[in-house]
Amino acid sequence: MMTLTLHNTLTRKKEPFAPVDPTRVTMYVCGPTVYSRAHIGNARPAVVFDVLFRLLRHVYGANHVVYARNITDIDDRINKESKETGKPISEITSVTTQHYHDDISAIGVLAPTIEPFATQHVGEMIAMMESLITEGHAYAAEGHVLFDVTSFYAYGKFSNREKEDMIAGARVEVAPYKKNPGDFVLWKPSSDDLPGWDSPWGRGRPGWHIECSAMIEKHLGETIDIHGGGHDLIFPHHENEVAQSTCAHGGAPLARHWLHNGFLSVNADKMSKSLGNIVTVDQLLAAGHNGETIRFALLSAQYRQPLDWTQDLLAQAKSTLDRLYGTLDNLSDVDMADNATPCPNVLSALSDDLNTPRALAELSSLCKSANTSSEDSERASLKGLLLKSGGLLGLLQQDPESWLKGGSNEDDTEIDALVDARTTARANKDFAESDRIRDDLLARGITLEDGPDGTKWRRGG
Repeated sequence: MMTLTLHNTLTRKKEPFAPVDPTRVTMYVCGPTVYSRAHIGNARPAVVFDVLFRLLRHVYGANHVVYARNITDIDDRINKESKETGKPISEITSVTTQHYHDDISAIGVLAPTIEPFATQHVGEMIAMMESLITEGHAYAAEGHVLFDVTSFYAYGKFSNREKEDMIAGARVEVAPYKKNPGDFVLWKPSSDDLPGWDSPWGRGRPGWHIECSAMIEKHLGETIDIHGGGHDLIFPHHENEVAQSTCAHGGAPLARHWLHNGFLSVNADKMSKSLGNIVTVDQLLAAGHNGETIRFALLSAQYRQPLDWTQDLLAQAKSTLDRLYGTLDNLSDVDMADNATPCPNVLSALSDDLNTPRALAELSSLCKSANTSSEDSERASLKGLLLKSGGLLGLLQQDPESWLKGGSNEDDTEIDALVDARTTARANKDFAESDRIRDDLLARGITLEDGPDGTKWRRGG
């Protein structure tokens, strides 16, 4: 079995990955808070951990990997959206959850093994809070339950922050009922106009951090193999998860490996509402960008590195995919080898802390070899390597001819008719009409390729 190495945020170094139980590899990734459409920054972790999910399934077997990605449907931002729009909270969360599924499916993200909703696990959260209070790690005050950060000796170690920095970074509420300024909320009271559940401390709702700890315990166990999320979650969210889970489970670690993807900017600026530069997945799709192009662009940088989202990045991704699909189209006359497996060089790249830029470069190398090969058996082997390697990355699984044509079915029908008319004109030696049709199609961005098997067309030069 190949050696998979991953950068562990916990130890701040790359380490060989080995699950406790190879027949049940467990991974949890913090999912969306469903109050608005997913932007491209939300899409990055979805794609990054989808590639890791695919790789783990390849290494350990599809039935031996349990991947949970939650839905946060209790949150003050959801409540705020409800008040501003007048829409019921249940409508906002259900519609936005469906939008999230649609958007990330369009960029090739597989469904996780388990998708727990926070609202369905309030009982588990209350039970964990009761345990923390019993063990002296949490306390009730004025309808709240708070975690006592001084009760956990390692608080701050995960994010490598000093106490003063943590208080400033978390923007914690200064409240008279807190024992310490850095104590964070596990439970808070709910007014009549807000969602609430009955609890030993009165009607209220859980804080954000306890949600993930309770859902992990419920579905994956006390200690999991991999916990992932965006770099912005290291503190306070994951720091607090570590504290409450470790204390609730007698010192058992929450996760053995922690992975965090880097920040995403837009044209070198931080994405924010104030700058008006938030780019959502559905906007990109509506603008005509294929979901696979978006996915390729997101994988063009190694996951821990920052990624700057630009139109040039999208254009380069589309151009590279056109070349790869062009190669697969040229290989349409050979069948993929029966024993096809991913390219060893692609596997090597992905097993080195998900080095997707190197993996994508290896796809281009395979493409170059295939374009210069004339031996059918070699071409069949290279086709298999391309398709299986692309599958690990969530790429190259579309029909090559359809990809190269792009557009809608209605457009395809019209263009096919014009290509047929040009073929008829050429057969009748009406070269003026043939050239007119060719020029008309070229002006519409359609390139014709005449060959011994007829004329193929594609969009773009």
